[in-house]
Amino acid sequence: MGEPEPLPLPLLLPLLRLLVFLTLSSLFLFHSASSEIFFEERFQDGWKSRWVLSDWKRSEGKAGTFKHTAGKWSGDPDDKGIQTYNDAKHYAISAKIPEFSNKNRTLVVQYSVRFEQDIECGGGYIKLHSGYVNQKKYGGDTPYSFMFGPDICGTQTKKLQVILSYQGQNYPIKKDLQCETDKLTHFYTFVLRPDATYSILVDNRERDSGSMYSDWDIFPPRKIKDVKAKKPVDWDDREYIDNPNDVKPQGYDSIPAEIPDPKAKEPDNWDDEEDGIWKPSKIPNPAYKGPWKRKKIKNPNYKGKWKTPWIDNPEFEDDPDLYVMKPINMWASKYGRLVRFFDNILICDDPQYAKQVVEEISANREIEKEAFEEAEKERRAREEEEAKRAREEGERRRNDRIVGMEIEGATEGMIRVITWMITMMNYEASRAIFTRIVLHVWKTVLFHIVREGLYFVGRMSSPCGLLVV
Repeated sequence: MGEPEPLPLPLLLPLLRLLVFLTLSSLFLFHSASSEIFFEERFQDGWKSRWVLSDWKRSEGKAGTFKHTAGKWSGDPDDKGIQTYNDAKHYAISAKIPEFSNKNRTLVVQYSVRFEQDIECGGGYIKLHSGYVNQKKYGGDTPYSFMFGPDICGTQTKKLQVILSYQGQNYPIKKDLQCETDKLTHFYTFVLRPDATYSILVDNRERDSGSMYSDWDIFPPRKIKDVKAKKPVDWDDREYIDNPNDVKPQGYDSIPAEIPDPKAKEPDNWDDEEDGIWKPSKIPNPAYKGPWKRKKIKNPNYKGKWKTPWIDNPEFEDDPDLYVMKPINMWASKYGRLVRFFDNILICDDPQYAKQVVEEISANREIEKEAFEEAEKERRAREEEEAKRAREEGERRRNDRIVGMEIEGATEGMIRVITWMITMMNYEASRAIFTRIVLHVWKTVLFHIVREGLYFVGRMSSPCGLLVV
């Protein structure tokens, strides 16, 4: 039998594409199998069975409730989360996480939040709690291991809080991190690695990074300056020195700094007997270069500027498990005071998977933005209509006060005139003037009644589409 004929190119290309696809799929499955999702919540059907609403502040009438909704504007109306329902209330809800440990592995905590109203003061945090937690009594004072999320208060505070607990004490991050302040959905991601380095991402973009050793005051610094150190006597910190081989030119010191002005002339009216011997004025000598100095050259013995050396801090005691959340029984919780929308909670050990979740949800971001802009347009229209009605109501009340004042003034004047005429006993004049005053008052009253009546009809008719001229 002869050698098999090679496949034609049109048949070979699809097979090559299939081979590449299967290879990539195998790599993806291998990667997914090596990662672990400790907790993921997208608030679909059955979410209430996993979450417990706390009674914190309920006895004081200050506890709010959560509602299951997609929010006022959403990229996907079927993608629902939980939203705080009442203004200026306290909210706390928690869910138990299966036991896990982040020892020797990366920890990723991620969630999305959307503030649908202007915030005066409030936050929307996620917390991880260690040990047992009474979920019905869970509140703001419940000890926690980790707190992460935006904190907004007035125009000054717009922070992204990152607080870690170590040996029962809470340590806020020393950096001033800014959170998002618009009314769209944003993802907040915290990544903690076994070497105690971390990254903070907002919408999949790294906002900051660093180390637990340097960015939290958990430990004293590893190195400190040696306050007892002194600069060695033979330490040469002169970068440049005088050239020892440089020699002063002969006659250099005899060059005068000033010379007579060669352009100066003795005045015609100068009298030596009266004015003395005339001397020309002095000018700077262009040949004079100042006091002679040797030229500078690089110092071959230069050791640099001396600095106080760093030494090991005797008070520093390392903990290789600094990054490990202890103990391993944790609770995810939501805590806040103002209207906000929570969703897409994820706790895992795979930053790449967390990134894919953000990309998946953010695919509808433009739709959400368009819905928000439409909602803002409707809100502004409502506010303008309410302002218009308020102005019209204010004008009507002012007109009412003017009518009352005119009638009151006319009546008071009439009473005074009648009283005067009765006193004077001029009955004929009293009757004529009284008639004129009454007619004037009634004309004033009828004029305002007709005017206000047309105004009222116009107001009542406008919403119905009628035009009153």
